Amino acid sequence: MSDMEPIRIRKGGADDIPAVIALFDGAVEWLVARGRTGQWGTKPWSTNPNAVAMVEKYVTTGDPWMAEIGGTVVGTLTLTDGPGGDIIPAADEPERYIHLLAADHGRYAGRGVGRALLAHAVEETRAQGVSLLRVDCYRGEDRALVAYYESNGFTATEPFTGPDGSWPGQVLAQRV
Repeated sequence: MSDMEPIRIRKGGADDIPAVIALFDGAVEWLVARGRTGQWGTKPWSTNPNAVAMVEKYVTTGDPWMAEIGGTVVGTLTLTDGPGGDIIPAADEPERYIHLLAADHGRYAGRGVGRALLAHAVEETRAQGVSLLRVDCYRGEDRALVAYYESNGFTATEPFTGPDGSWPGQVLAQRV
């Protein structure tokens, strides 16, 4: 693999579920190695039935996208028509919502995989005639993930906490 190989984004599907779960396993490992366990804990997603079920749900009912470099899956995100669940209310207008954004930070850090996927989400949202793109993320510790989304054109809107009250989250939005 050359550092010059481009990132290619392709439509995903149910066959990509193992790759998506592997990306999240790698993300948990990367976060744990940096002492950042508040976001997703310390155990691989592949060992958590709820996490696996969530991936299966969003990838099979949403609009999944896979980033590849040299034919290797290096990132993913899924777009849906709303946040899903009971914690974050749907917008009062049509929207696209980002779920399951992950990139392989171990081997492809600094390549812009996440930024490429977010840019693709903006393009897809615009192409569908929708002007609101939203995402939610972990806002704990130093708000680094919030800052990352802000650096990609999103604006923090509503903070929230997870169902047990211990997971601090942030909804962000972008007009496209």
